[in-house]
Parts: sequence; C-alpha cells; structure tokens
Amino acid sequence: MLCMRLTNARFLTMDPDHPVAHDLGIWQGRIVGLDEAVTSLPAREVIDLQGATVLPGFIDAHVHLAWTGFKQNTPSIAGLTRIDAVLAVVEEAVSRQCSHGAWVSIAGYDQRALGRHLTAAELDKVSYGRKVFMMHDSGHGCVVNSAVLDLLPADIPHDNGFLAEGAMGAARALRLPYSQEELAEAIGRAARSCLSEGVTACAEAGIGGTLFGHSPVELGAYQLAREKGLLPLRVQLMVSADRLRPVAAHEADGIPRALDLGLRTGFGDDWLSVGALKIYTDGGMMARTAALSDPYEGLDHTGQLQDDPEVLADTIVDGHLAGWQLAVHAIGDRATDVALDALERAQRLRPRPEARHRIEHAGLIRPDQLARFAQLGVAAVVQPNFLRYFGDDYAAIMGEERAPWLYRGRGFLDHGITLVGSSDRPVTDGSPLRAIQFMVERASTSGQVIGPDEGITVDQALYAYTAAGAFACHWEDRAGSLTPGKRADLVVLGDDPRRVDPSRIGDIEVVATYVDGRETERATP
Repeated sequence: MLCMRLTNARFLTMDPDHPVAHDLGIWQGRIVGLDEAVTSLPAREVIDLQGATVLPGFIDAHVHLAWTGFKQNTPSIAGLTRIDAVLAVVEEAVSRQCSHGAWVSIAGYDQRALGRHLTAAELDKVSYGRKVFMMHDSGHGCVVNSAVLDLLPADIPHDNGFLAEGAMGAARALRLPYSQEELAEAIGRAARSCLSEGVTACAEAGIGGTLFGHSPVELGAYQLAREKGLLPLRVQLMVSADRLRPVAAHEADGIPRALDLGLRTGFGDDWLSVGALKIYTDGGMMARTAALSDPYEGLDHTGQLQDDPEVLADTIVDGHLAGWQLAVHAIGDRATDVALDALERAQRLRPRPEARHRIEHAGLIRPDQLARFAQLGVAAVVQPNFLRYFGDDYAAIMGEERAPWLYRGRGFLDHGITLVGSSDRPVTDGSPLRAIQFMVERASTSGQVIGPDEGITVDQALYAYTAAGAFACHWEDRAGSLTPGKRADLVVLGDDPRRVDPSRIGDIEVVATYVDGRETERATP
C-alpha cells in the first residue's frame, strides 16, 4: 500500500524518460511510481491537487541561512535614501541596547541608495558609546563607528569607517561568536522562508570562515537545528577554506592541507552533509570589490582580489588535492581567470574529472572564458535575481560592451556548461520563480533588458533550479527530478510556468511544498 498518492495534477518531472505525469505515488518518503504504475494501487491518503502543476522541489545551490535568519530579526535601513533617516534608525536601535559599549547590528546598508558611504563620524553622533556594525547588503563590507575602529589594528585599511573584505572580517572577529542555540534558531527561520518559496534543498555557501562564519563551531549549530526539529529542508554545508590547516598525512595521499580528521565533501546523510570547500577570490559588484580586468565604468579602480593570486591558487590546488569539490567565489572576470588557471593546474596535477568544481556567481564572464569553463567541466552557479534587482546599476558600472556578459545564461548552455540557479539569499530575493522569470526575460524591475542574447527557455531555467542544482551538489541520484526511487521532495504551483506569459512566472503561487512526502509548515511569504 502506498503512503500517499497525488493525483489530478500536471507533474513536470524533469526526467526525459517520463517528462509529464498525472499521478505520483509515495512510500516512506520516496517516489515509487508514476501514472499507471500507481493509479490502481491502494493508498492511505489520496490528495486531489485539482489541476495544479507540480515540479521537483527547487534546489537553491547557494544560500546563507544563518545570515538570512539573523537579518530577519535585525533593525534594517533597507529602502531609506536620506542620511538623517538612516541615523534615526541607528539611534533607535542604540537606545534599545542597555549595555554601554555593547554591539549594535544594523542590516540593509547599501551606499547606492544614499549616494555615498556613511562615515564613522556620522555614526558616532548617535551611538553613545555602543559599537555599531552596519553590514553591507552584499556581505562584502560594513560601516562601523569609532568605537569599533579604535579596537582594530592601525594597519587595517578603511575609508572613513567603511571596511571591505578582509578588513570587515577583522571587525567581525572582535565580536563574540553567536551561540549554537542562536544559530539554530536563525537557521530555522531562514529554512521556513525557503520552504515558502518551494525550495526543498539548499547549499549553505560557507561556514566557519572570516567573511561569513558565525562561530568556530558553526557546523554543530546545524546539527543542533536538525536535532531540535528546526531543519525542515535538506542542507549541504560548504566549508570555508579558512578552516584548512597543514597536515602530515602519508605522502601517498598527496594531501597538503585538510580539515581535522580529513573531513571532506560527501560526509553526512540525506538531511545534512558536507559539500564543497568554499574559496573566495574577490568581492562583490555592489561594494565595487569584484576583481575586473578593466576598471569599473566611471571609476579608476578594478576592484580587488582577496589575496595574492598565487596564494589563492595554492589554496584551490590544495583543496583539489585533498579530495574536495571546490566552490570558488569569483564574480569579476579577473577573479575568474585566477580561478580557472588554478583549477586547470589542479586537474593537471591530479585529474579528478568527477569533482564537479563550481564557480560561484560567475558574474562577469568574457566570451573567451566560456570555452575554458567547458574544457574544465566547471559548473556556473549564478544568481539571476541580482540582475533582476540590481541590473540597472550593474549594467551602468560595466558599460555597454561588458553588460551583456553579466550573469550569463545562453552563453553557458551553448558551450555545454552546467548552468545552476541560486539566490545568495539574503543578499537579494530568494524566490526561484522570480529568478526563472529573469533568466527567460533578462529584464530588470525597471524593464531594462540586459544581455537579451543570454535569455534561455522556461524549461532550461526550470532545469537550472532542479536537475542542474542536484547535479552540482552530487545529489542527482536522490533529487532534481520526479523519478521513482528519488526523494519525494516537490513543489505544488498554482500555474504552469511553461504556459503563462513569462512576465507572470514570478507571481505564480507556491501552493504547497513537500519534503520526504510530507507537506511542510512554511513561513508566511
């Protein structure tokens, strides 16, 4: 007997052997059959989906769950365009912090909305001795007041209180880590938001590191979240390369650096596992720290690499030699050159064609770099909603020649490169459906079309958020399609993305989300 049969629906399976179905059977959290294989079987529960469209649960291959959860409970200045209004929010947040000298966090900072960066002196006027840490929405910078600057070494570079990349990491290191209990609660909040958008599995993009790590025992917080029932979706954890240390392993292993006990990609189970090693090569476009080959339009600089190129390359090679899948953060084309050169060197030293290394973001990819992606078998894990919401700005700072190279779609697919959809939440909207709409239309919220030749079909965009995401996470035997034997993780939609006008895809209702064959409790979108 089946545990459940879902019927009267249009199942878009993403499985070429059985692309569309109308009935789906579930037993012990797995899909056991489609259509005639299950239609006549008895089931404990039969659910009539009344003509809805059902897809494999969306896979968001690049998220920051803990950051998302904390940001949801942090005072925010998002959307404010006046300095005095921002300072009023800061002053209100400071007034609620009783302890003199305590830290006050503010979210939603983006200098573009204000026309310039805030300064430490401005924050000093409303901070009354508290330490103010205002996180840039990109995650690649912050603004702090003098109470924080006074604690930093004199050689830490800053621009009137704005700290970028490693300098921001130095400021974050001054704070006590979050407790595992706090982290578990934040992870749970973010996970419920994912479910509300049809996401059933995700890859947490970097724990334990200088930039995005929240605790030296952060992995334990995810274990705690699962033990407490706060982890209602499947999570793969990328580990920051900061955690690697030299090891005296047997010379036959060829492992120069590793995590303790040789832990690497693949450890864990269907709910919580260790994924790729996360390596940062540059910053972000919002903060103007993505490393480019040529200067930003209207500026006299090209962004910055996170370290000396040889140091970055050695980390990439060592991670490969230690058996990791690599997720290399590279947004600018210069950073991508560093990543591709190092990956080529690594594969030459020890060929691992099954590694499925990834470039995270692949924000600005020159035409000549596409063939190198393909040759190395590297996946491109992109965030289409970056251009949906920030595309006007990104196109302006790249200029007419480079704008069409931003967050490509068609260019990757035409070269046989695996194109993977993701959000980078909470940097921007996490909705897969809105991202899928952009991948088809290539239109920002203002209506500006950016790189129209990079548009792809609806089917290809759905694939990027299902089967391709599973492949990038080494989950293709368990997820990504509605195939017998795979997890019964699926999303029920109020309409078929292939049949509505592309401009309506982002507004399709997520009716229900199932994980392990059970409808989940979701946060209110």
